[in-house]
Amino acid sequence: MYKPKNLQDRITHRLKISLGHLEKVITMVENQEYCIDILHQLQAVQEGLKSTGNLVLENHLKTCASDAIKKGETKKAIAEIMQILEKKNI
Repeated sequence: MYKPKNLQDRITHRLKISLGHLEKVITMVENQEYCIDILHQLQAVQEGLKSTGNLVLENHLKTCASDAIKKGETKKAIAEIMQILEKKNI
């Protein structure tokens, strides 16, 4: 996957933030902390990953999918994107 350097840095940074939140959740569970507090941390992990996924998808649309369409591979590009979007809605 092609990503401009600054975009790759942004994606990596966001994933590391999500990893930090997930590590916090694990610690909280191990320490038997209050369920609502754990749920708040889980929401932060989910939102962070969702946001990062959207950034990767946007990059894909601007680069890979756009290139495929220019090459006449429109159906393939759309099918691939639809498959991902259908999985996101599960």
